[in-house]
Amino acid sequence: MKDCFVMKCGGSTLAALPDAFFEDLRILQEQGLIPVIVHGGGPAISDTLGKLGIETEFVNGLRRTDERVLDVVEMVLAGQINKEIVRKIQCSGAKAIGLSGVDGHLIQAEPVKNAHEVGLVGDVTNVNGELVQGIVAMGYMPVIAPVGIGADGGQRYNINADTAAGAVASHIGVERMIVVTDVPGILKTVDGEKRVLPSVTVREIDEMIESGEIYGGMIPKVRAAVQCIQGKVREVVIVNGSEPAVLSRVLREGGIGTRIVRN
Repeated sequence: MKDCFVMKCGGSTLAALPDAFFEDLRILQEQGLIPVIVHGGGPAISDTLGKLGIETEFVNGLRRTDERVLDVVEMVLAGQINKEIVRKIQCSGAKAIGLSGVDGHLIQAEPVKNAHEVGLVGDVTNVNGELVQGIVAMGYMPVIAPVGIGADGGQRYNINADTAAGAVASHIGVERMIVVTDVPGILKTVDGEKRVLPSVTVREIDEMIESGEIYGGMIPKVRAAVQCIQGKVREVVIVNGSEPAVLSRVLREGGIGTRIVRN
């Protein structure tokens, strides 16, 4: 899609972003460059499950999901977090529409291969690109919660936000994605100083994790970004959302954050 880009962000990260970030979204929208936002919300889901006394566990990074957990996932993602993001965007003067992957069969899914271990977790099989294009054509930012729907329209699925973002970007023909986090990019120690790597390949990331150069909380952030590189998506840019005019700078100038390229 021309004049459009996909942005992935965690729900907790978006909630903490300054008003200037949403102003940047408004400016881009007014310039005709419409963001398609796919968000997560793992910590809020875990918090709500805890309050309800529902145990939650993870298998290889995926939340084990039964119908009770799925009800909470949908309530938190498609309700609480999605609408909070829409409100913040609209307060900046921009226009947004919040929806989940269930709406209009936006994100169609099937059970993941290890469904016997993780339950109702889905892999994306199709994205209703026409629906996204229609919303963008009306001048609104789509804000998408990653809950999917089966081909028969009956079964919902919990979908990893990074998987959903990569699938949306690929299906609507976007080659570059922006992942907004709370870090400036991938850091590497050079001459005793931590510096942001301007670009890195997927293979180099694997090597840096193996060597311990990428460690701790940075590992899931980087692996999540790599997961977005699928289909037509050729590169993902990791940026710190609190940087001034960060989205405009990535799209207009480059030279900020870390570009992760396929090879």
